[in-house]
Amino acid sequence: MPIHARISKPAKSAMQSGRGKTKQWLLDTVLAEASATDGLMGWSGSHDTDKQLRLWFPTKEAAVAFAQSKGMTFSILEPHERTIRPKAYADNFAFNRIR
Repeated sequence: MPIHARISKPAKSAMQSGRGKTKQWLLDTVLAEASATDGLMGWSGSHDTDKQLRLWFPTKEAAVAFAQSKGMTFSILEPHERTIRPKAYADNFAFNRIR
């Protein structure tokens, strides 16, 4: 059974103000089996060690080439481009401002 991978460009976290660590592409694997809860300790785990695989690539093409060379099936999640609306301080005092 081939490993299924997800290739995405992660968004910035809520604690980031800039976009410093959002330029690389991430290849992570999708779980092949569900995790089970240990009856004694209550920890969750599985025998699937591929879930630990998280690789960073500089471009989407490099991530796709790696997945194809290893025989993985993959899906690509394209990033949403942010829209920047220009704002001015004077807009706070505009006559037609909605309250």
